[in-house]
Parts: sequence; structure tokens; C-alpha cells
Amino acid sequence: MSSSHGRFVWYELTTTDLEAAKVFYGKVMGWGTREASMPGPRYTLFTVGNVSTGGLVNLPRDAKTQGAAPQWVGYVSVDDVDAAVHRIKELHGIVYVPPTDMADVSRFSVVADPQMATFVLINWRDAGRQLPIQSGVLGHVGWHELLTTDWQRAFVFYREIFGWRKVVADVAPTGTYLQFSAGGRTIGGMLNTPTTAPVAFWLYYFNVADIGAALDRVRAEHGEILEGPSDIPGGGRVARCTDPQGATFALIGRRSDKSIGYFEREATRDPGVRA
Repeated sequence: MSSSHGRFVWYELTTTDLEAAKVFYGKVMGWGTREASMPGPRYTLFTVGNVSTGGLVNLPRDAKTQGAAPQWVGYVSVDDVDAAVHRIKELHGIVYVPPTDMADVSRFSVVADPQMATFVLINWRDAGRQLPIQSGVLGHVGWHELLTTDWQRAFVFYREIFGWRKVVADVAPTGTYLQFSAGGRTIGGMLNTPTTAPVAFWLYYFNVADIGAALDRVRAEHGEILEGPSDIPGGGRVARCTDPQGATFALIGRRSDKSIGYFEREATRDPGVRA
């Protein structure tokens, strides 16, 4: 297998208001934007300096009529999209978009695990086209978290598809938090959501320098803070938010005096403890 098999290699925001999303994430994350030269619908790149950190695309009208909502979606690299899709079907996953070629750029498929958490499989036609993901750099995704209905079943599914391995399972009164690795590197965690929570989904944590200042910007730009900031080992803090169009995302950064006392609830999950 290639070194990128099973790794998250791209992140994409599908939204109902492209211009509003540009403004919101530009103010909150400091991202720039540029239009991509790609076939098909308009595609915008979020950028940190000269490096792309994610994509931005309009939510199709037919998807909206079927109940789809704005969301961040992660792309996971695989050596063979068709083989991965076949295995996903065998494991009772869902295929929304079958394996599809995008010119000479890539082959991809939009899928979901059996608990309905959506992600995208991708294989780049030319390895040189694969955009660099800098997980330890400000403005990039630093942690991946699956909130699901049964993390044990979910892990078996992803292990079969991507070869992920268990790193450590942290047990707390509220439940277990499983950290997993891809290619020998710890990249994320899984946990069960409350029974009252919506369907399973992937949550992506963006690195920020100062969590308190970042949350100030979220509120100033009419986003919502759902949970946090919460302490994690090593002196960092995390918070879960939504943008004005309703897409969920998370922030991870250092603790600051400004963030103390904003919120009362402390989350139990532990993103990045060994990342």
C-alpha cells in the first residue's frame, strides 16, 4: 500500500452561501481564498499563505431538497477506490456517489459508514497533484474525531477499509474515547454520542494560536459555540462550533486568560493527547 493509504488528505466545506463562508472563515481562521482551475462547478480553495488547507463548494439544489445540510467532509486516500467501495458495500456502508473520474486529476467516491458518517474516498491520478496537508500548522486540521453510535463497530469498519490501528482507549465515567492511528501516526479519536444526538458524523479540529481569541471571532461573526472551551492534556483547549450556515467544526489551540470563564461545561474527550 502507498504511504498515504488511510490518511485524511483533504477537507471540503459544502455550504449554502459561498460568499458568507469566505468572510466567516477568513475572519475566524485568517484564511485567504482563490478560485481553483478545475472542471465542473465553481470550486474555491481556502489558503494559509500559499498552501491550500481546504475546499469550498456550493451545496447542490437537489441535495438540499433531499435534506442535505452544510457540512465539512474529509477525503481519505486509498490505493484503489473501486476495491474500497466494494468492501464498504460488503460491510453495510452506504455509497452516495459511485467511483467517478474527475478528468485526469483523481478518482473518488462519496460514501458513509454503517452509522451514516459521511466521508470521501480519493485516489490521485498523479501523486504530484496531491495537496500537502500540514496537520501541525496553524490553520490546518490537527485532529479528526468520529462521533458515532457504536465506536467499537465503527472501528472494525474503518480498520477493514483503511487498516487503522487502535492506539489507546481512555475510559471515563461518560464513556470510552478510542484513539486510532494511520500509517503509524495517531490522527484521531472515536467516541459514542448521547442517544439524543443526531446521526454519526466526522468532526475536524482546526489549529488556532489562541482558543479564547478564536472563539471571540466566532461569536463576532455570528457563529455558534456548541461546547467548550475544554481542557486537554498538554495545556491546550478545544471547542466545538457551527458557522452561520450550520456546518459544524472544532478548534484546538493553546489556553489563554480570555477563554477562562466563558463556559461552564467541560468535555471529557481527549483530542490530541498523543497526536
